[in-house]
Amino acid sequence: MARMNMVQAINSALDIKMSQDPAVLVMGEDVGFFGGVFRCTEGLYQKHGPHRSLDMPIAEGGIIATAIGMGVNGLRPVVEIQFADYIYPAFDQIVSELARLRHRSGGEFWAPVTIRTPCGGGIRGGQTHSQSPEGIFTHVCGLKTVMPSNPYDAKGLLISAIEDDDPVLFFEPKRIYNGPFDGDHNKPSVSWASHPLGEVPEEHYRIPIGQATISQAGNDVTVLAYGTMVHVAAAAIKHSGIDAELIDLRSLVPLDLTTIVNSVKKTGRCVVIHEATRTGGYGAELVAEVQEECFWHLLAPIERVTGWDTPYPHAFEWEYFPSQERIIEALQRTLENR
Repeated sequence: MARMNMVQAINSALDIKMSQDPAVLVMGEDVGFFGGVFRCTEGLYQKHGPHRSLDMPIAEGGIIATAIGMGVNGLRPVVEIQFADYIYPAFDQIVSELARLRHRSGGEFWAPVTIRTPCGGGIRGGQTHSQSPEGIFTHVCGLKTVMPSNPYDAKGLLISAIEDDDPVLFFEPKRIYNGPFDGDHNKPSVSWASHPLGEVPEEHYRIPIGQATISQAGNDVTVLAYGTMVHVAAAAIKHSGIDAELIDLRSLVPLDLTTIVNSVKKTGRCVVIHEATRTGGYGAELVAEVQEECFWHLLAPIERVTGWDTPYPHAFEWEYFPSQERIIEALQRTLENR
């Protein structure tokens, strides 16, 4: 086992797949010689050459269109969109072309494209460097959507995404690239060095897409979270003293509904957490699924803790960011009538 942060784990996954499979390449803005704005592709240009680590122009639609053509012709491109906020110019290519290709060709063509992109706030990035648009893509048939919360999962899931024959949106919460974050911005930063999930095998391994994990077991309430919010939720549960079961979804589409349903039927209560805006957010889908599958087992209304329905504010970032305090209040509300 090596000690890695998320950047190093992602880099390791890319390096392994590029070494194993000559069809795998990376492409995006500044991912080549420069090594990426967050250094996730550092060293790949020097090791694997400029023809497999491609610096692309600032034209996200063109980058994805090029990747689709590569995928149809037998390559496995891994695209980096520099920030998730910049993915919108590529939306038409992703939704109208990449996601529909297998269906519209009757299975004759497909494009195994993985799209990596840093998402989320907590870095003073303001409204154009802090968005979490994962819910938009979970609505699109033909796409798989993944968001890891730690280095171990990031490497295993990225390898699975690259090996998948269908397109995968791979969202990387940039606030936890270098260490877990419990939502308290007044505390010193911590690294992954002492965290159990900072231990990452140096060799190839896979984590299946569509498989959640129970981060901690409990009996009083089920908490559903992904990405950075897994760590904020864990801290809130600890400080609340409530015996909560925390599920790290890891994969949003496909969703591990079995793990969720089994937990909610056990606890009778559920709190859903995500950083993205509330209205139309992925949490609404989770609430609907839990309501449909677990209605007769619910002992309290399902709670949601999310970002607000505003652009991500620079000056009021921590009022927007779902806090431990808001999560604790939601946990307590589910237990009021116990």
